[in-house]
Amino acid sequence: MWMYLGLLAALFLGLHNLCKKHAVQGNEVFPVLLGTISSGFLLLLPFYFGSLFFKEYMVSIDFYITNIPLETHGFIAIKSAIMAASWVLAYQALKHLPITIVTPIRSAGPFFTFIGAITIYQEKPNSWQWIGFFLIIFSVILYSRIGKKEGIHFKRNKWIFAIIGATFLGASSGLYDKFLIQSLALNPQTLQFWFCFYTVLFLLIILTLTWFPYTEKRKAFTWRWTIPLVGILLQIADYFYFKALQDPDALIMLLSAIKRSQILIAVVIGGFIFKEQNKRKKLVPLAGIMLGVFLILYS
Repeated sequence: MWMYLGLLAALFLGLHNLCKKHAVQGNEVFPVLLGTISSGFLLLLPFYFGSLFFKEYMVSIDFYITNIPLETHGFIAIKSAIMAASWVLAYQALKHLPITIVTPIRSAGPFFTFIGAITIYQEKPNSWQWIGFFLIIFSVILYSRIGKKEGIHFKRNKWIFAIIGATFLGASSGLYDKFLIQSLALNPQTLQFWFCFYTVLFLLIILTLTWFPYTEKRKAFTWRWTIPLVGILLQIADYFYFKALQDPDALIMLLSAIKRSQILIAVVIGGFIFKEQNKRKKLVPLAGIMLGVFLILYS
């Protein structure tokens, strides 16, 4: 069941990425990011109040947000800081790069998770899983070749380094999720609510320093209907992902790889929606990444 939950998470993440590209394209990145996370927080807020005043009902529908000690709040705040940094880098990169370049680079995330799963959690991959992961990395290198034809030189483009940094931080957060869900026994909605709460606080600090004081930047921001939709889709995807992680048999390295199947939506559908270049050539490394995911799932 945890694999199916992972596929559901991938579906909503793919839709989330399409909306995110629309939200940030030609727009101010930081207020978009704050709007998306705030939307997710507002989505979860009724569950928090419901847990305060209607505990038995919220427990019965499995959406009760539990009381947690101060130490656990600190652990969640660390995750919020990691993901806030990752999203700031990712949103900036997505604003300046084609979605058909950004999403495949993000697909290298399972490789970092793979190494962490082996060293930290002693998860043991077999030979086919090794092949699958290296096939994903090789396919990302092929994308870099195609990217040069669009004037994107991977060695000299700072936004490429931004998305690589975002990918590494995102993978680190994924490894940390297993600790939060399994070791601290947090249920998905509790982790999601407090994660959004602390992330909104961090983003407000960032915007206070980099956006609110500047009139030109405030005027450059455009509200779009996809901004709240990004936050809502992300919370749905995270709920399925965290539910999958609750299974003690779930392997974080495999869940991370399963989530990469979201690129099918981003590259194929997103490439046509945003009229990006070299869509057919990008299908070759896309097939390589999908084959790598297949080898991991069915090995």
